Amino acid sequence: MMTDEDFMARALELARHGAGFVSPNPMVGAVVAARGRIIGEGWHRMYGGPHAEVQALRSVAPECRHLLKEATVYVTLEPCSHFGKTPPCADLLIKSGVKRVVVAVRDPFPAVAGRGIARLREAGIEVTEGVLEAESRELNRAFLTAHTLGRPYIQLKWARSSDGFIGTFDAEGNPVPAALSDALGKVWVHRGRSMADAIMVGTSTAISDRPALNVRHWPARRDPLKVSFDISGRLPSGLLGPEAIVIKEDSPLDEVCRNLYKVHGVTSLIVEGGARLLQSFIDAGLYDEVRRETVGIPLSSGVREPEIALGKPYDTIRQRKSVIEYFRR
Repeated sequence: MMTDEDFMARALELARHGAGFVSPNPMVGAVVAARGRIIGEGWHRMYGGPHAEVQALRSVAPECRHLLKEATVYVTLEPCSHFGKTPPCADLLIKSGVKRVVVAVRDPFPAVAGRGIARLREAGIEVTEGVLEAESRELNRAFLTAHTLGRPYIQLKWARSSDGFIGTFDAEGNPVPAALSDALGKVWVHRGRSMADAIMVGTSTAISDRPALNVRHWPARRDPLKVSFDISGRLPSGLLGPEAIVIKEDSPLDEVCRNLYKVHGVTSLIVEGGARLLQSFIDAGLYDEVRRETVGIPLSSGVREPEIALGKPYDTIRQRKSVIEYFRR
């Protein structure tokens, strides 16, 4: 006999199919079950497209629709209760006549924030909350961080040599990037970028590396926004493209990140360098995750990698700072 946890696990599996295609919306999956079996399922496939609940109810075969009146819908995030790019999913569930809805986690987005659950209960639908909540929070950690803390989920990322260097110096003593990523490493970098709303680099990195900051090695809905600084006036105009966000004011990093969320809708941010910018985020404790790739070759000298200082004040979503290590020979 399948349990609530079994059906919700399937909904979470479906939700993951939206990775790289739905941001800044959350990844959401939904399952319709009756008489111990799944009769419909779906997920949020594309930003602006139908939500998971819509897809799941649409998938119910005509010969099974009479079962909706005794069905339970499992959804990984609270059904929306407002008109956005699509109508409210809570209203759709009520209209469908389902008996029960199981929700993994409440939606902190201000236009929802418990209203969807309240609307379902007011309509006489039984609602159960918190089934596989931790797993759902982990899946949508970027979305939940942004709408709870008012800033993007921040990932710091760099590749390092086996002896801890991330770059070298040219003949004039200027820092230059070191080619540390191979073809496979680039694929994984671009896969990570495909799930972020924005990528940030420092002025020196933008000038010396002239990075494309796109996802050309991984299929995705769109390239992330490019973000850099030009406080000193050194950044050539248009270097990162016409859509880039160029910060000219010498504002605190936390204020910069809050503005990226509030003004530009950025819910997830990757900081890719250089060393000074990465260290600034670390020193401020302004990060949620570090992805550090170690390449099995030494450089002997050059630009040292940032020093990771765990133990800064924890945020309310992750409760810990996560450091993910990749090692390559």
